[in-house]
Amino acid sequence: MDILSRLEAFEFDVLKEVGNIGSGNAATALSTLLNKPIDMAVPEVSLLPFEQVAEQVGGAEEVVVAIFLRVEGDAPGNMFYIMDDETARRLLDHLLPTTEEQSLSYTELELSTLCEISNILAGSYLSSLADFTKLTLQPSVPVIAYDMAGAILNYGLMQYGEMGDSALLIETAFLEGYQALNGQFFFIPDPLSFEKIFHALGVGFG
Repeated sequence: MDILSRLEAFEFDVLKEVGNIGSGNAATALSTLLNKPIDMAVPEVSLLPFEQVAEQVGGAEEVVVAIFLRVEGDAPGNMFYIMDDETARRLLDHLLPTTEEQSLSYTELELSTLCEISNILAGSYLSSLADFTKLTLQPSVPVIAYDMAGAILNYGLMQYGEMGDSALLIETAFLEGYQALNGQFFFIPDPLSFEKIFHALGVGFG
């Protein structure tokens, strides 16, 4: 029996609390970056099979902006922070001088800016998980990509081999006025890492 079928209400409550605190920290960081108030919608937290990750962002051929980083430490795994093109460009409008012509791709400066934003947001979730579990979780230097979701996920597979079967998904909408800045955080622990995380939270799988 896989880990998804063994989770009960208590385990999901723990994951939702991780998502709530991580989103709150991310909203604070984003508000500081944009120098304006950013509210947070209650995040949707779920666990899903790895093969469904691409579907959650519109399908394998959906073009997205994403950062990928490797989580090392007591419960290693792979982490992605993914946003759609509209959200990425709206963030850039607040942080960089506007140009008369907007390219279909991104400049090196724009990608660097988006990488820094995504790294801060993803780090907020990872810090929340580390605080809850008391496990050492250290992020690698992030890599940013503007590509199809399937290609980005395959990059992670090529870099670090087979990923775990399950992904922790936190869907967050940051509210800037009446506009939502949507992002999705995926943590895909290596095989056995999920059990380490839940054991650290006092949840057994015996």
